[in-house]
Amino acid sequence: MEWMLDSANLNEVRESLEIFPICGVTTNPTILRAEGRIDYAKHLRELRAIVGSNRTFHVQAGVDGCDNIVREAQRIHEILGKDVYIKVPITEEGLKAIARLKAQGVHITATAIYTAYQGLLAADAGADYLAPYCNRMEQFGIDFGAAITQIRHMIDRDHLPAKILGASYKNVGQLVRSVDCGAHAITAQPAMLRAALQSALVVDAVRTFNDNQAWIDGKD
Repeated sequence: MEWMLDSANLNEVRESLEIFPICGVTTNPTILRAEGRIDYAKHLRELRAIVGSNRTFHVQAGVDGCDNIVREAQRIHEILGKDVYIKVPITEEGLKAIARLKAQGVHITATAIYTAYQGLLAADAGADYLAPYCNRMEQFGIDFGAAITQIRHMIDRDHLPAKILGASYKNVGQLVRSVDCGAHAITAQPAMLRAALQSALVVDAVRTFNDNQAWIDGKD
């Protein structure tokens, strides 16, 4: 099981790395835009420095068209080096770009996956990670769990190296279901991960433990 953070906020990522067993960080243009007017290259380098070389870093090639995606991947490599994973949406142009990039030895994370069909194509195209958008699928009446199960079945049957990276979560229940259905990894916003540890039930249990410990220690 691989835990990843879906964030581009420097402080948020730094704090989360101290709490969770994180092995990677994912970003996209929407997440980066939320940080306001930033120096794109500088921000990515700072984020990469926090993530560290022992964790994976996934950056979206936020453009359309095969040639543009390949050029953007080269730009990202110039900024961060070639150990970064380039996120590519699974469209016709995206699949063409993956073929070209994989021929150059580029690490690929396939994104914008809404169907098992897209996932299977991405896996056969050589993508390293496949990112189904779980909450968005659910919003459109698509059973993301069934799709993940189908993709995982083919990966295991054909001994493909691709890993399923569940993404786009609204709650921890979706996260847990995706793992139960076969996802190898998840990426989620730090706020959602932290909120699940701060529920009223958890807070009440810890308060009870503290009260009883105080009684045991003779402090009450």
